[in-house]
Amino acid sequence: METEQRLKRLCAAGAPSGFEGPVVAEARTLLEPLMDKVWVDRLGNLVGVRRCGKPGAKKLLLDAHLDEVGLTVTGMEQGFLRFAAIGVDARMLPDREVTVLAHPPLRGVVACLPPHVLSAEDREKAPKVEEMFIDVGLGQEEAERRIPLGTPVVYRSSFLRLGERQLCSKAMDDRVCFEALLRTAELLRGKPLNVDLYVLGSTREEVGGMGARVVTQAIGPDCCVAVDVTFGRAPDTPKDEAMVMGGGPAVGIGPNCTRWMVRRLLDRAEKENIPVQKEVMEGSSGTNGWTMQICREGVATAVVCIPLKYMHTPVETVEKADIEDTARLLAAFAAGLGEGDWHD
Repeated sequence: METEQRLKRLCAAGAPSGFEGPVVAEARTLLEPLMDKVWVDRLGNLVGVRRCGKPGAKKLLLDAHLDEVGLTVTGMEQGFLRFAAIGVDARMLPDREVTVLAHPPLRGVVACLPPHVLSAEDREKAPKVEEMFIDVGLGQEEAERRIPLGTPVVYRSSFLRLGERQLCSKAMDDRVCFEALLRTAELLRGKPLNVDLYVLGSTREEVGGMGARVVTQAIGPDCCVAVDVTFGRAPDTPKDEAMVMGGGPAVGIGPNCTRWMVRRLLDRAEKENIPVQKEVMEGSSGTNGWTMQICREGVATAVVCIPLKYMHTPVETVEKADIEDTARLLAAFAAGLGEGDWHD
């Protein structure tokens, strides 16, 4: 199956933080043919391992989170739903189409007063989450019957091409990176490895990164790579704070990125003629790498990011070439990883 087809399937699943079951099920069907063993742990994380067959082999863990931003229903008034945000910026919500993940799911829209009835002052303000409602076209009694409190809500699913090179959808953060991990496993299929390769589709990254932390603690990898998205360059983003779309994956450089891993990533990129960018991360990377590095006695950790425009919106956009180049970089990093590579 091609990258675009797999990514469309992954992004279509409605699965905000804490409710990742649907996307984990989809991801599992895609991962199982590429691994020796695949399982789901108590926190809902999807884990796969490809063993190299060498006794006492070191462990390499590649992580991409599967959860997406969303909302959760907190109450109802006259059939209109009140809600709280799960990682969503309130400015993105007015007039948005959403899917309420009840059984069966319901379409809805985030209700918004038309500009004709707003004061001049209110037109200049972004509404607060507690001031908005979701309209699902139901009365109070039916809404209470069909939509339990705590029901998750996600942006309406969409998937489209922008021009010839870009793909646009909700939930690209971070399912585009899980697709890069699937592609990495494909590129490594049939090639000998010196390490046991673990692939993780983690949960709850958008609310603190608990999923990746639990798996890292349980597996005890010798090194891990957190694969996430970073800000892609657009007209409204400062050039020194965003990566070039189509410029290749961004390799994190900073005090929380293990130096020998950074060097190996950049060296492999140069030798394999893989385009890469460098992203300085002076503090927290804002990824699972922040917590994975301090599990157990400490884990050597690197961060690799795919540039993405319009983060945490329903129109997150990526460049197709960046997905393939990320997979090529991770495969090149894993191939031939030997005893002499594990120190600064």
